[in-house]
Amino acid sequence: MLALAIRTRQRGVKDEREPGANRSRILNYTKAVPAIVPQAPAAATETSSSGRSLVILPTYNERENLERIVAAILTQADDFEVLVVDDNSPDGSGAIADRLGAQQPERVHVMHRASKLGLGTAYIEGFLWGLARQYAYIFEMDADFSHEPADLVRLRAAVASGRADVAVGSRWVAQGGTRNWSFLRTFISRGGSIYARLILGIPVNDLTSGFKCFSRRVLETLDLQSVRSNGYAFQVEMNYRCFKAGFRTAEVPIVFVDRRVGKSKMGGHIVLEAMLVVLGLRAQDLFGAQSPAPARYSKIP
Repeated sequence: MLALAIRTRQRGVKDEREPGANRSRILNYTKAVPAIVPQAPAAATETSSSGRSLVILPTYNERENLERIVAAILTQADDFEVLVVDDNSPDGSGAIADRLGAQQPERVHVMHRASKLGLGTAYIEGFLWGLARQYAYIFEMDADFSHEPADLVRLRAAVASGRADVAVGSRWVAQGGTRNWSFLRTFISRGGSIYARLILGIPVNDLTSGFKCFSRRVLETLDLQSVRSNGYAFQVEMNYRCFKAGFRTAEVPIVFVDRRVGKSKMGGHIVLEAMLVVLGLRAQDLFGAQSPAPARYSKIP
């Protein structure tokens, strides 16, 4: 049932990869991954002995979706928890998150930021928060039901199986796709992935997907404080860093549904930023050029 396309050279023992070695494997799950996959023994480098999983939900004006998406995530498995990172939403999303946290303090956590600081910095702060609390798996996910909560288990299974270090919810593999998208949005998303893939040489079909599961050792290895992208390009840069560090990436097919309620935050400036970041990353490879200053974020104790 599970087709794997592995692009790599075999070197040594699978679990003894040096992060800097260019041995990344791209695993293409061209058929739907079963809801439960038998888990391989934890890798020796894993510092957390449990399967505790943290789903990071950046929010800005998501009051119509927040309560329902949190409830849907928590029903997937008892070891899923949620961290809401709210950028002082004018619609009161932060207050809703606080109420949910008070109702289930062991499973719902809230981080308040002073203003709208961007998607990339929200995830970086969430990653640092999760690493400090020993979660085994840390997810990126949209709060507007564009990402199906039931797919969380499939993404985690791809990593927990031992065959991958990162799982990407992919729209651009067999059995993946989108729903309710315009031609223009499809062109921008798929074209952006092709553009980044050709320039950076990363063998991942959906480089702009914002639905991901990371093993904690991936985020421990990457220099998160130096991540330079803060918008649409953040997803491309994270894929690029994982690829350069030699981590294995699995693409799990998903169907991305346009948000049910609320306003899309996609804009032309976000697309332009992504194009420039891709060129900057390639320039670093070729010439050792210095990219713009890292994205801003506040330190997590």
